[in-house]
Amino acid sequence: MPPERPNRPSDPLHGVTLERMLNEMVSELGWERMGRRVRIACFTSDPSVSSSLKFLRRTPWARAKVERMYLDLLKARALSDTGR
Repeated sequence: MPPERPNRPSDPLHGVTLERMLNEMVSELGWERMGRRVRIACFTSDPSVSSSLKFLRRTPWARAKVERMYLDLLKARALSDTGR
């Protein structure tokens, strides 16, 4: 019988809160770049993490775009870490 392997989620968003995603993206990209990438008012008009969280929790299409942007950020980090 093969040894049991711990379940490792293959979803890179597993365990990552929306607030954490936003804070990391604001820190690395800034509101202006985020607003150009995903055109939503909570990124372009008096942006804040609080207002963005409220909007994104109620708006599935916008949240999906923000999650995609976060995944792209993770991919870019991984590529820069490997020197590519």
